[in-house]
Amino acid sequence: MQVTRDFSHYVKEAGPGLQHIDLAVEGVHCAGCMAKIERGLSAMPDVTLARVNLTNKRVALEWKEGTLDPARFIDRLAELGYKAYPFETASAEATEVAESRFLLRCLGVAAFATMNVMMLSIPVWSGNVSDMLPEQRDFFHWLSALIALPAAAYAGQPFFRSAWRALSNKTTNMDVPISIGVCLALGMSVVETIHHAEHAYFDAAIMLLTFLLVGRFLDQNMRRRTRAVAGNLAALKAETAAKFVGPDEISQVPVAAIHPGDIVLLRPGERSAVDGTVIEGRSEIDQSLITGETLYVTADRGTPVYAGSMNVSGTLRVRVSAASEATLLAEITRLLDNALQARSRYMRLADRASRLYAPVVHAAALLTVLGWVFWGASWHDAVVTGVAVLIITCPCALGLAIPTVQTVASGAMFKSGVLLNSGDAIERLAEANHVIFDKTGTLTLPDLEVVNASGIPADAFALAGRLALSSHHPVAAAVATAVGAKSPIVGAVEEAGQGVRASVDGVELRLGRPSFCGAEQLVRDAELDAEASVVAFSRGAERFVISVRQGLRPDAKAVIAALQARRIGVEILSGDREAAVTAAAQALGVPEWRAGVTPADKIARIEELKARGIKVLMVGDGMNDAPSLAAAHVSMSPISAAHLSQATADLVFLGKPLAPVVAAIDYSRKALHLMRQNLWLAIGYNFLAVPIAISGIVTPLIAAAAMSGSSILVMLNALRARSASRRV
Repeated sequence: MQVTRDFSHYVKEAGPGLQHIDLAVEGVHCAGCMAKIERGLSAMPDVTLARVNLTNKRVALEWKEGTLDPARFIDRLAELGYKAYPFETASAEATEVAESRFLLRCLGVAAFATMNVMMLSIPVWSGNVSDMLPEQRDFFHWLSALIALPAAAYAGQPFFRSAWRALSNKTTNMDVPISIGVCLALGMSVVETIHHAEHAYFDAAIMLLTFLLVGRFLDQNMRRRTRAVAGNLAALKAETAAKFVGPDEISQVPVAAIHPGDIVLLRPGERSAVDGTVIEGRSEIDQSLITGETLYVTADRGTPVYAGSMNVSGTLRVRVSAASEATLLAEITRLLDNALQARSRYMRLADRASRLYAPVVHAAALLTVLGWVFWGASWHDAVVTGVAVLIITCPCALGLAIPTVQTVASGAMFKSGVLLNSGDAIERLAEANHVIFDKTGTLTLPDLEVVNASGIPADAFALAGRLALSSHHPVAAAVATAVGAKSPIVGAVEEAGQGVRASVDGVELRLGRPSFCGAEQLVRDAELDAEASVVAFSRGAERFVISVRQGLRPDAKAVIAALQARRIGVEILSGDREAAVTAAAQALGVPEWRAGVTPADKIARIEELKARGIKVLMVGDGMNDAPSLAAAHVSMSPISAAHLSQATADLVFLGKPLAPVVAAIDYSRKALHLMRQNLWLAIGYNFLAVPIAISGIVTPLIAAAAMSGSSILVMLNALRARSASRRV
């Protein structure tokens, strides 16, 4: 059967006669990797661009139209030692990338202008302003205006646009007082300069924009990187399917190019990317990601197959009923939508609270102006004082209080193997006081492992491992991994649905079903784990039984103990069998567990705990866990989870250890403590600064300096979030 690879879905037009593709690449860690990849790809004929983005671990390629098959780039990267997959940027991510670049340009313009305007202000600060010649003073003021006005017009766009949209909708937000303060400071400075006044406040306005843009960029950049990493992880999952394009020809195509009615080939060891019905073949399928049940299900003609199911033994032809976004089960979709809708109310409450800030600031500034006029001050002096109030109360420190801590904490969590999928995940995780674990794939490792290797002679086990390299079966892969086999046995033949056989020195070797190896009686007599899958190995007349199962994560027991030491409740909810869940709970020391639960049962349990005031952290990996992940106060998934669970979870943890769960809780608790400290610092600053500004003691320039000082204090305090986690 001829197999081709079709990546045309990912190819875009890059210009006249040019084509473009983005690849997600594993294993890119440093500048040396970047140079190696760029040199290796640029050396290919007709390649016009090869650029590596180290942050996102992606490669952008351009080449002359019609000259190269995109699959050749993936092969070339494999030769260089890197695994790559085609990547398609989501529209939301593309928008965020563009916004991040725009904010960075605005910040660069504002920072450059601030440095130059401050330099021009030094001669004014260093001497007695009244002793300077008016021509000298006006020259410095007009030169400052020449720099500050166009810079503010460009750099202030993120705030001006947001404020205009809010006012157009007859509402206010935090950008309205910022925009008013900046525009008043600039306008008043121009008026002061025209009238040859001693002071102008161009430096105050542009400095204010610089610090506010730092906070805005930090917040937006954290969200952009989170989305980019999540998208990269999905691409590295290789969401493709083997589609029949002829009677005996299949093409490996992206799932986005699969449609209902197409026929796909599902080989042993492959995970289905589509929903469909078996039309030919017989096999066993693992539906643990969908149902949580670890026992395999027999699949033959007419059996439904769902996306996420693993084909274990035979080859299947599947007629597609749903692909890509349409593969979600109706009940799961309904439960998930309901849970996400409930969470959005929490976000609306936070937004409503933040909007109260603007009218308070406006009222304070307006009352200041009217109060000074009432007490006999000139309109000029009253307006100057009002501008100082607007500047000194601009929410710079308040705007930096949360994103700076989030950025520092998310960086520390990433180093501990935790990725954030949600901007407010840190705050909610810090409040969690009860953890619900799924069992299969969460407390256990997603990969199978041999549990009775010590009971098999080393020489026989080594042969079994080499023979296993010739099979696609996941159980055989576990045997090969346990042995550490590197070289397969030459001439090995795989019999679909049965096993692998070969001959070595005239002795026949077999690995597969007990019936295939003549080991049925041995299996019946053996005392085997109820959760284990069995594969037999025969060497001539010798027979051996190899027991394979999903093992508990290596540090699972220590993690459970660490959570309990932090006075966090722990329980297990699993769709697996009673015996399997009971064994895991007893081994880990978990006092409360339930088996055979449905997605609706999990949500019911979470709602029951919510009613008692308990904040639940749900940790799960299967499609059946997605609704409960969304319904929980906060949620986590392992990187091996189903894509739906990864997309739903607030946090994703990497690697085999479970320790990132504890590390994430520790970091989030420290981060929440620092967020509250920063908010109190910002509030305390305003409590002290506003009366001083209203009294007329400070000028707009001093107000900007005070505002900047509070912002620096908030950022320095946020750096403490880097050290929080205790070892498990």
